[in-house]
Formats: sequence, structure tokens, C-alpha cells
Amino acid sequence: MPHVTPVPQAEHEERSHSDHELDLPSRVEALLFVADQPVSIQQLAQALAAGESEVETALEQLAAHYTERGLRLQRKDRLVQFVTAPEAAACVERFLGLNFSSSLTTAALETLALVVYRQPVTRAQIEAIRGVNCDSVLRTLLSRGLIAPLGRLEQVGRPIIYGTTFEFLQYFGLLDLSELPPIEEFQPSAGGGERHVPGRAADETPAEEDV
Repeated sequence: MPHVTPVPQAEHEERSHSDHELDLPSRVEALLFVADQPVSIQQLAQALAAGESEVETALEQLAAHYTERGLRLQRKDRLVQFVTAPEAAACVERFLGLNFSSSLTTAALETLALVVYRQPVTRAQIEAIRGVNCDSVLRTLLSRGLIAPLGRLEQVGRPIIYGTTFEFLQYFGLLDLSELPPIEEFQPSAGGGERHVPGRAADETPAEEDV
């Protein structure tokens, strides 16, 4: 009977792992699954010892894979995370005992629209367009996590600039900002009356435009 040299346990495990190595999209998927917050492309690339362009390709493949499933790949700039599909919102809310029935006021939606389409934007720029004080509305949007400070402008007073968040995308069931309707859809046709600025009701008194 021929003598068989046993393979050391550590070597055996290493060989088993290499024989069944996951492809890059699967490894990206695993990292996103265990992440408790949005992850940057750079973080994924470093953890996987891969190039950022390779990670981008893997993310595109994952996004396509999850198009018709219960999860979606959500992106904002260079950050990415897994979220539940918007179509599953009702059953997810029931399962978790959540209640998101409280809706935003018209003023909050108008202000939010301005942040969405003009971000990064300051409070003064929003107020110049809406023609009203927006302190309380901005506080509401900040408290609900729909907008967040992005930094400050390098000018007199160094005003805070605001932008949307991942919570904004989740609230409206968007995968990324590219799914927003183009701003041209809010403009009247040629010769169709006063130009309507997104985020300002058509019957509001126009205010001085920001610079």
C-alpha cells in the first residue's frame, strides 16, 4: 500500500480557500453586507487589494444583479451601501414596527427641492429664491436627516453649505441622484408665462436671485 504524506491542516485550509476563491463582485458584496454605514470606493479597493476601477466594475455588476431583487445598491458620490428595495418599504415597515406616515410640509418640500437641484447651497441662497425665512424648515430637514452640512464657503461669514444625504435617497426610494427628474421638466414651454424655479411655488413673489 503506497505511503501518503498527510497535508498539514493550515496548508489544506489555504488550498481549499484558494480553490474556491470568490470573484471580485462577490467579495465586494460580502463587505457591503457587513458594513454598518456607507462605504467609499477607496475603502473597498484597499480592503480587497484591488484597483478602484475594478471595484467600480464590480459595483456595476452587482447593481445589475440586484435590479429585480429585494435589495438595491445605493450610491451617493463615491459612497455606496445596500438598501432594501423601495417596493418592499411597506412590508419592511410593518416587520420593524416603523411608522413613516408623517409627511413633509409644502414649505419643507420646496426648500428640499432647492437643496437637491442647487447643492451645495447656503441658507441665504435658498431664502433669496423663496423670499421667506427658512430657518425652521432647514432645522426640520436636518433633524430628519434629509440634508446635512457639507462645509462652509470661503467668503465673508463663511456660511454653511447644505446637500442631500443617503437618508434623502432612502426616503424617496432613489438609488442615486441621477434618478431625479431633469430640472428641465420643471421649466414652462417657450412663451409659457413666468419662469418657475424648482422649490418656489409659482404664485410666490420672486426674490432677488443669489449670485
